Amino acid sequence: MTASLGLGTYRVPAVEEVARTACADGSVWIDTAPNYADAHQVLARVIAAHPQARVATKTGFFTRPEGEAALQAGLLTPDQAGAGHSLDPAFVRWQTERSLTSLGRADLVFLHNPERARPGVVDLPAAMREAFTVLEGFAVEGRIGGYGVATWSGFSHHLFNVPELLGLAEEAAGSGEHHLRAIQQPISLVMARPVALALDGRGPLFQARAAGLITFGSSPLHGGELPHLVTPELAEFISPGASPAAACLVVAASCPSLDVVLLSARTAHHWATARAAIASPLDPIQLRKVTDVLAQG
Repeated sequence: MTASLGLGTYRVPAVEEVARTACADGSVWIDTAPNYADAHQVLARVIAAHPQARVATKTGFFTRPEGEAALQAGLLTPDQAGAGHSLDPAFVRWQTERSLTSLGRADLVFLHNPERARPGVVDLPAAMREAFTVLEGFAVEGRIGGYGVATWSGFSHHLFNVPELLGLAEEAAGSGEHHLRAIQQPISLVMARPVALALDGRGPLFQARAAGLITFGSSPLHGGELPHLVTPELAEFISPGASPAAACLVVAASCPSLDVVLLSARTAHHWATARAAIASPLDPIQLRKVTDVLAQG
């Protein structure tokens, strides 16, 4: 079973056009963040016109103007504002409020790369639990559908795992049911370890799926670098007749226990091509052959 295609909005210049194309496919996930240029403001129009679209945003990273606004509001110190990232509960609440105002709604709010929260200074589990507590409040009030963790290296560097995240969510919820709903991590030919683990019935994706969480794979083209690095021979080995970009996408989308693969499509044509590329996923045998080749490389 292939993962569905979701729209990432990082560094997408014509984000409104592509988002409208993606939303025409129905109940698609749109993934964004306050530090993704002006995506929030632009996407609000699309989201309002497509109530079936599902929306995920993030909290943690912020732009310089948003950091200055938080500094003026007394939510960050100058050092914190200069860091560009914060999981301080008051800041998480303030930023999430701003995101909901900009977007109009959000089905999920991810903690954005919590591993960036001043390593060596911040007690990461405590900081995440406090941030979860804030997001639990939004969920209990019905203002968001739930929350999650979007990480680049938290799982791979063993800073936390899915059982630990579930435990923190339970603590944050207190006596009620927690609203941890999703995880997000990079899945690509460069970041192929999660694929190998999932094939073995191990790792974050498998654990999250078993716990009923939605699993998202980010950066399947590794920031656009992979199509230029994949040789025609490797693309042919992965999927006969596929272009390098299509081969990269089909590997990510074929990952077991993955629900959504997020692509920062730059044009409507790019989106349509990607959707066609993942329509025929790799079977587990072929996918394992690919991960074995990558491990030897």
